[in-house]
Amino acid sequence: MLVSEILAIKGKVLYTIAPNRSLSEAVTIMTEQDVGSLVVFDKGQMAGMLTFREVLQAVHRGGADWAALTVEQAMLAGPMVAAPNMEMDELRRLMVDHHQRYLPVMDGTTLLGVVSFHDVAKAVLEEQSFENRMLKNYIRNWPAEEAGR
Repeated sequence: MLVSEILAIKGKVLYTIAPNRSLSEAVTIMTEQDVGSLVVFDKGQMAGMLTFREVLQAVHRGGADWAALTVEQAMLAGPMVAAPNMEMDELRRLMVDHHQRYLPVMDGTTLLGVVSFHDVAKAVLEEQSFENRMLKNYIRNWPAEEAGR
């Protein structure tokens, strides 16, 4: 399965934020939209990624003043990215090796979406379920004369 197929299953809703916005605003968006990441865009280019991991690290560093920090001060600059033609196994390896639960999917400089580890797990489950149904159907419709051999 390709990353583009995972995006097709997931849908391509994107949530972005500018690097000069406050961290509290980012948390509000993430909470209201029930998303675990925001892609940070500056002047039409991806500048970084903000996930709850970076938010928690910023809260830890900032203490009581964490809400005044900017997204840029908390974001992961230059995150690993996935390509739409990347195989799912390569995607999983990239996510595991770099400890990134969310990967932006880029086609050149165009953001196509964000794939999460949850999206990958869901795609694997759907793919296995489909294969399981196909195998059961194949066995159920096995020719009778073949089965008697």
